[in-house]
Amino acid sequence: MKIKVGVVQESPVFFDKNKTIEKVEQLVKKYAKEGCELLVFPESFIPGYPRGFSFGAKIGSRTHEGRKLYSEYYKNSIDLESQDLQRLEKLSKSQDIYLVIGVTEKQETSGSLYCSMLYISPSEGLLGVHRKIKPTGTERIIWGEADGEALVTFKTKIGKLGGLICWENYMPLARMSMYQKGVEIYIAPTADSREQWTATMKHIALEGRCFVLGCNQFYTKSMYPQKYQPLVENEPEDICRGGSIIVSPLGEIIAGPLFNESGVLITELDLEEINHSKLDFDVIGHYARNDIFQLDVKNQPETKEEQ
Repeated sequence: MKIKVGVVQESPVFFDKNKTIEKVEQLVKKYAKEGCELLVFPESFIPGYPRGFSFGAKIGSRTHEGRKLYSEYYKNSIDLESQDLQRLEKLSKSQDIYLVIGVTEKQETSGSLYCSMLYISPSEGLLGVHRKIKPTGTERIIWGEADGEALVTFKTKIGKLGGLICWENYMPLARMSMYQKGVEIYIAPTADSREQWTATMKHIALEGRCFVLGCNQFYTKSMYPQKYQPLVENEPEDICRGGSIIVSPLGEIIAGPLFNESGVLITELDLEEINHSKLDFDVIGHYARNDIFQLDVKNQPETKEEQ
């Protein structure tokens, strides 16, 4: 089976949920017309990854201004019980395209935020949500930790989908939790724009014998609204260079890496290449050594099959 996919390297309308969703709608409509069947957006694209922000927190103290900023971030985050999700589901259905979108998600009952990845089907709407199980560094100030229930996978009409967010991809057992479900299209939204990230994406493709779609924002310091400029005055202008990439199951780069500009990587994936690649290595098959190793992932759900 061959499918056409697109990886979006763009900038959000920072900390403005509604305008960012409008931008998502414009991009989806444009690339659906070009025949894309799956479109992937970066980590926390809605309402933006707050690179350079401290939220007024340091060990032993927090500031009033930092709490106000967190509240603003909260108000502009996605609520899955609201019209936010309905707009994205309607978009997916009307354009007949699968969407995987990085968002900051709020949960009204708890007041916490999560770094999440939404899987949306044109026929069934929201298939499920992956929530980051381990925020990196000071991300822990603003994002909670999910558990094994967040390690979701989906068998869809365009292949088996799954993936991890940013530095979760450096957690070997988290990766293995995706491999053992037979993920064919491994999706890795990120905020990591280092050149070393390219090597990570190639390694995962080779290790998992899957297609890897790495997706990042392109963002400069000047793109921050004026009121946020003092918070990032010591940051470099090229605050996030991008680096989005698409890699084959043999670790060969198909498209990208895209640096220093906005754009969309579009390519056709032939899922038959996955079987070809397993002749000499299969991480969950003839190379697994189940007589020695076992992986037990607590609370990981069964793969959800699209009807």
